[in-house]
Amino acid sequence: MLSVLRNRTYRHLFAAQVVALVGTGLATVALALLAYDLAGADAGAVLGTALAIKMVAYVAVAPVAGALAGRVPQRALMVAADLTRAGTALALPFVGRVWQVYLTVFLLQAASALFTPTFQATVPRVLPAERDYTGALSLSRLAYDLESLFSPALAALLLTVVSYDWLFAGTVVGFLGSAALVVSAVLPKAPPVDRPAGVRTGAAFGSRLFLATPRLRALLALDLAVAAAGAIVFVDTVLVVREHFHRPAGDVSLALGAYGAGSMAAALLLPRVLVRVGDRAVMLAAALVMPAVLTAVAAVTAAPPSGWTWSALLAAWALVGAAGSAVLTPGGRVIRRSAGEADLPAAFAAQFSLSHSCWLLTYPLAGWLAAAAGLPVTALALGVLALAGAVAAAVLWPRRDPDALRHEHTDLPAGHPHLVGAAPSTAGAWSHGHHYVIDEHHHAWPRTRTPARTEP
Repeated sequence: MLSVLRNRTYRHLFAAQVVALVGTGLATVALALLAYDLAGADAGAVLGTALAIKMVAYVAVAPVAGALAGRVPQRALMVAADLTRAGTALALPFVGRVWQVYLTVFLLQAASALFTPTFQATVPRVLPAERDYTGALSLSRLAYDLESLFSPALAALLLTVVSYDWLFAGTVVGFLGSAALVVSAVLPKAPPVDRPAGVRTGAAFGSRLFLATPRLRALLALDLAVAAAGAIVFVDTVLVVREHFHRPAGDVSLALGAYGAGSMAAALLLPRVLVRVGDRAVMLAAALVMPAVLTAVAAVTAAPPSGWTWSALLAAWALVGAAGSAVLTPGGRVIRRSAGEADLPAAFAAQFSLSHSCWLLTYPLAGWLAAAAGLPVTALALGVLALAGAVAAAVLWPRRDPDALRHEHTDLPAGHPHLVGAAPSTAGAWSHGHHYVIDEHHHAWPRTRTPARTEP
């Protein structure tokens, strides 16, 4: 897995991702402290609203990144996003009103919604070999998990010697460092986009690609399962630890650490597993683990607190982390397989937006249900949602899912360049087979999924 770091371009991009993540983590801690200074006892409501704004920014802005692909150089887009985040973080120490917190959060996350899908779409072109790309996906998953553990610890260390305003300075340094690393990377030239120009058309294409491709529809259902299981961890862990188990505040970090440890363990194992087992089998099996674990969480939180139920909760959080990682990490492979190279930015942008729509649903659901009905009911309800996502994915993703498919064209004239090597079929139709993706020549998935033996 670490062998991919020998590639200079990827090494610089990965380093950019890491330092930007650390900057984001420092900003998260500093924003929480800023919200407390501004709102006092209402800081939780302020942060909850900020989290909702973050998700709205992700959902609304990410498709723009896909729409700009092929029209704005990807390096320029990533650097502009980093500079926007750095400039916004630079203004945070001067924020004095709650509405200003909301505005800066939106600007920060809107820039992240441009940077992340563009970064994700660049990596497959830098590492075209399947084995290398799989290793890069696992490294990226590890970076996210390690950041969630490292950034709070770094923030705590810095706060022993400086005020939290200086954490924003660390955020600025992180984003500027990310921009410098992206500038230093020599990126392969992006292929031209054949779709009609226009931001609206480009933004809509990614969603159409997902809705028209069976395995991508399944990926969206899997994202819902992950969001359902992950929401109870991120939203309700503090409630479970402090209110149900009556444990000290430090054990909140222990529980979240168990989740991160499970996720990292899965990310480390996946490159070897995926060599032997296909994406579909791994991802569906992991998705079916989550509703079972949430059912166990319902039983644990319904039982009186004890040593064994606490250990069971930590194990459950680790399993949720491992299962989520086993679903999310191979997702990039599925997207790369399902889109043309020029359409990868639009595909990753659509996945970023649509997956965060799932979190936008499950985050408030986890909070409201816990407050109104209690933790056991919350775990069961989210378990049902996770099960629905897993079952839907199993139905939507065909067991027999070849890349190359035979299909007919009725809308292209004889002599069209795309029909080179095609044979006449029914009246006015031409038949051929190749790696099939939704693009300007293929607007719907073939009804009969006959594998193509050869590709012209």
